[in-house]
Amino acid sequence: MSKFHLKKIFVLLVTLIIMINISAATMNAVIITDPTGKDPNGAAAGSQSFAPNMFQSTFIMSKDKHFAVLSGGEGQEIPRLGAIVAALRIMENGGTPAEAANAANSFPGIRVMVGSATMGAAVGGSFDAYVVTVDNNGTINVKFVSSGLAVLPAGQKGAIIHLRNTPGNPKYGTATAVRENTAIMIGKMIRDGYSATDIMGKTFENVAVNAGEDHGGGADNLVSGLTTGDMFTPLKLNTTGYPMEQPYSKICPIDGWSVAFPEADNYQTCPIDGTPLKTLYAWQVLQNTITATEGGLSISVYGTDAPGIKETTQEIVTASVNKTGYNSAQIANNINRAINNGLIVGVNYVEPKDINVLENIRAVGVYYKPLANKRTSPPWNLPINSTILDVIGSIQTAIGMILVILVIFRSSLISSFLKDRR
Repeated sequence: MSKFHLKKIFVLLVTLIIMINISAATMNAVIITDPTGKDPNGAAAGSQSFAPNMFQSTFIMSKDKHFAVLSGGEGQEIPRLGAIVAALRIMENGGTPAEAANAANSFPGIRVMVGSATMGAAVGGSFDAYVVTVDNNGTINVKFVSSGLAVLPAGQKGAIIHLRNTPGNPKYGTATAVRENTAIMIGKMIRDGYSATDIMGKTFENVAVNAGEDHGGGADNLVSGLTTGDMFTPLKLNTTGYPMEQPYSKICPIDGWSVAFPEADNYQTCPIDGTPLKTLYAWQVLQNTITATEGGLSISVYGTDAPGIKETTQEIVTASVNKTGYNSAQIANNINRAINNGLIVGVNYVEPKDINVLENIRAVGVYYKPLANKRTSPPWNLPINSTILDVIGSIQTAIGMILVILVIFRSSLISSFLKDRR
């Protein structure tokens, strides 16, 4: 993430402020189960809230430097954006999570949490959080810290979880108890050998079910660079994200074919082998999405939930990788060929930059852009200017109208013509 990217982020967030009332995440968490950075699933970060507008500004990740900046707080939007950019700048310039999170203390009412597998984690500003540490002998320590700065040191297994309730949440007042029991749950799961991505999924479930802070948001895998992106964030401004405790999709247990709700209501058995479909809740889908699989190829599809696109894309990418390796240009060509052939509809052509390849963990992410105006296929790339085609079309239409008039009034026209000749 360069300085240019930081400027783009700031402009984007300021634009969002002008259009909407940006929400602050009320649950932020960073979980580190392998502080060496070797486990592809050894560090994760995520945010969720009962409030609306849970856009990805609440969980920004650098895939190059493997850190995340989570934000929230009860202060105003402009100071929160200032704290985010300040924290990002510190991390980009080689700072520590503690230094970056501490920047939030210069912005009233704001909270920033920063995490990295190898550099540890920290939360600064206005917060109510638990710092969890797990020693190699299995000893679990859970410490409550309120505002200022709290740090999970580099090289330490553990986590930081912040949780407050949003006003208007029917379960308002539960945050104190849920924050503590979730921290204890995280400590026990770290001790028992679960990966950070698995624990993050359970954390989302526990907070959503018991504290009501249930709308995505989303999560990032800080080692492998996998993210839920906009899977659970709101589709429309000033609305809430997807409830993380609710069913999200159905999946074939054997073949992996899946379909999201509400389309999933139309399926009871797998169309491939006829086996009963398994229902996955949103927190489980989040867990699966950010978990890198070493045994097989992990393919994530973003930008569209249209039925069939995910499955077709996975087949195309798998075939492309098996034939030509992790070549983003070749993968893009194969996907575009499928779009031309009508196998994939409703999305624009992709470019190599839309293909995120992580060969070391056998993962590929494909980022689509849906077509506007309900188009099913992109426009043809013709060597003729579209304006010329519009003019030709207008001429054709005019000629067609003249022909219709001639057909309808041919008897009258012929009679008039013969009269004129006499």
